[in-house]
Amino acid sequence: MLEDNTIGPDELDGDLFEHFRFEAGKGQAPLRVDKFLMNLVENATRNKIQQAATNGNIFVNDITVKSNHKVKANDVVRVLMEQPPFENIIIPENIPLDIVYEDDDLLVINKPAGLVVHPGHGNYTGTLVNALAYHFENLPLNSSERPGLVHRIDKDTSGLLVVAKTDWTMSELQKQFAAKTTEREYIAIVWGNVVEDEGTIESYIGRHVKNRMQMATFPDDSTGAKYAVTHYKVLERLGYVTLVSCRLETGRTHQIRVHLKSIGHTLFNDERYGGNMILKGTTFTKYKQFIDNCFQILPRQALHARTLGFMHPIKKEFMRFETDLPQDIQTCIQKWKTYSSNHEVVEDDE
Repeated sequence: MLEDNTIGPDELDGDLFEHFRFEAGKGQAPLRVDKFLMNLVENATRNKIQQAATNGNIFVNDITVKSNHKVKANDVVRVLMEQPPFENIIIPENIPLDIVYEDDDLLVINKPAGLVVHPGHGNYTGTLVNALAYHFENLPLNSSERPGLVHRIDKDTSGLLVVAKTDWTMSELQKQFAAKTTEREYIAIVWGNVVEDEGTIESYIGRHVKNRMQMATFPDDSTGAKYAVTHYKVLERLGYVTLVSCRLETGRTHQIRVHLKSIGHTLFNDERYGGNMILKGTTFTKYKQFIDNCFQILPRQALHARTLGFMHPIKKEFMRFETDLPQDIQTCIQKWKTYSSNHEVVEDDE
């Protein structure tokens, strides 16, 4: 039971800044708040979480709690600190942008692989947000205080992003993403022969319980995982890998990477999820040399956000953008075409 002298965040002296916010799922079994946060906060340690609780920085339903407080279904857990998150301090940087489309209300950017979208977790400069702050003034802030961002893609994923330039555009585009009326297609190279020509993957996605640098699939939302849907279609079979198109119905962290791994087809050269190992093929030395060469040509996960479509909030017309596959993915595909046409592929049990 909580003590009567606990206080809410609005009653504390000085401003507090929200660093994390999580809502427990409706199936959440009672779980200590320190363990609950350990499952969700990337790079955290239990000692740091317990110290935050000791310092009065952890709130459940706006009431300070100790580390042994039990989180229950639908509880809102927040970590509030006196200092703002460092990643919210945006330093404008003159980083070139590949702008596919721009008007007074929004712009569409073709993000290169290797560019982090927003500051955080050790990447406080050199991000897309730093570039936006340099090239554009007074961009609207999203709920995470990040200027212009309506959605995001991973650092080593290339492709299309829409950026809002006004508050109205931000709000209307966010509504479209929430209502699942946007069009988002990704092209991926995955390990193995995807037997079905097309299919749909449905699961809940949340932070991996042991490796918190990864996300994982769950059968329900009891761990705080969120419902996710990916539709895939085979574009070309290339022997020990397959070229696929993925259309997102939802937009969860690492969704395509996690969903394809869950059906046995990890993204090619996806280091975080084990795709940088030889998962299909032969034991011959020449084959290993071929794979190493492919990894050098494509030194990141083989994933590109090719197509982006949405209703323009002001013009009231559906706009659809498509960008070519970057050269590293094109070259890798061509190498696999050459290999599969000149070598016998030994089928295994998919």
